[in-house]
Amino acid sequence: MTSSPPWQLRMFQKTLKKKLRLREFEKYLGKIPAEKRCLLVTCGDNNGAINYYLRALGGNWSFADVEDTALAEMSALLETEVAHAPGAKLVFPDAMFSIAIAIDVHEHLPDPAAFTAELQRVTRPGGRVLVTVPGGDPSKIVNRIKNRIGMTKEKYGHYRDGFSIIELQELLRASGIRPRRASSFSRLFTELIELGINFLYVNVLSKKNASAVKEGTIAPQTEDQLKSIEKTYRLYRLVYPFFWAFSQLDRLLFFSEGYVVVVEGEKGLVT
Repeated sequence: MTSSPPWQLRMFQKTLKKKLRLREFEKYLGKIPAEKRCLLVTCGDNNGAINYYLRALGGNWSFADVEDTALAEMSALLETEVAHAPGAKLVFPDAMFSIAIAIDVHEHLPDPAAFTAELQRVTRPGGRVLVTVPGGDPSKIVNRIKNRIGMTKEKYGHYRDGFSIIELQELLRASGIRPRRASSFSRLFTELIELGINFLYVNVLSKKNASAVKEGTIAPQTEDQLKSIEKTYRLYRLVYPFFWAFSQLDRLLFFSEGYVVVVEGEKGLVT
């Protein structure tokens, strides 16, 4: 009898935006040669599942997280140490990686330029840097709703709402990373569902946890946090197909920019 997959992977299969993000990375990265050293840096809203699926693309991976809440459970899932990166200071040597990825880290930091310089430092000359952040456009419908209902940047643990593609390209360029490609994903209908889920967790469900949930946490990061909302999560799994179907209406908005932006850059051969 086969055992069920780890809770992190089961949870990932019932997500919307995280699966879109993985699909976007697959487009950028393709199949990675085994000898390529790769780095993924995250910031709290991660239980290790995205690390697991990115590693399946190939390459030799190292991982780091700015927060320490889920480090132990992430390390157990991945069967390798996930480094702590307090203040987004990376522990890795210079020019170590062929590919360095940061998922939604910059908006959490008071000095995103310093973290971008760290990504540049640990990437080898000619290597690739791939960054995702919220777009933060205040004119977008869901972003306006967020502020109206109190889901401000502080609720997400952000110092700023996000970066436009141009702003992120400039941030990379200032650190010696030459922007190459850019894209966006997650449009109106997916964002409406995600906002509803985050609002419910932050304002109701997180308060049911026996231990305090750190401010800025918008979804369960540990198994204990997930177990504390087990009944609600069971209901969510039942209605997930309807949420997924509703999110597919995003296809009608293919002409619009998504709420999450992606920029890929290349570290210059001479720095």
